[in-house]
Amino acid sequence: MPLLCALLCALFLCACNPALNWRETRIKDTTLVAMLPCKPDAGARAVPLGGRNVDLHMTGCDAGGATFAIAHADVVEASAVPAVLVQWRTATLANMGALSSGEALQGARGAGEPSSLVRVSAQGRRQDGSAVTMQGVWFARGSQVFHAVVYAGRISADTSDTFFYGLRFQ
Repeated sequence: MPLLCALLCALFLCACNPALNWRETRIKDTTLVAMLPCKPDAGARAVPLGGRNVDLHMTGCDAGGATFAIAHADVVEASAVPAVLVQWRTATLANMGALSSGEALQGARGAGEPSSLVRVSAQGRRQDGSAVTMQGVWFARGSQVFHAVVYAGRISADTSDTFFYGLRFQ
């Protein structure tokens, strides 16, 4: 009987340990706050964006079979932002060999939150050739450009909504 009780307790504890442990995360050097389902790692590297080399900062983590990431850069000139966002989206889709994609307007929300985001969903391939689904948004504040993305084999609406609706500026 004690062994059965211990086994049931262990199963109960495993069931209470969610794969997605959502937490508020401040994105370094910005006023953006995001909800991420795991403790994020961060890094940066120089990349060409908008006709110049910029430092692209990435914050992200892997949880529940998905990768969640937020990238951002300062392109210095706010007038360059619209073209940079289109270039970035095009490059992202090309990089994954997007086989299909769809766009949906994620309407305006409360004060401080990015508004009028276009959420892009695409099917493509990872670097290793395996199939991947991507949902992402690109947006800006001033001269800072942002890309928030989820990559997974399959992305549930609850997961992606929690991630994307958790983006807000302070």
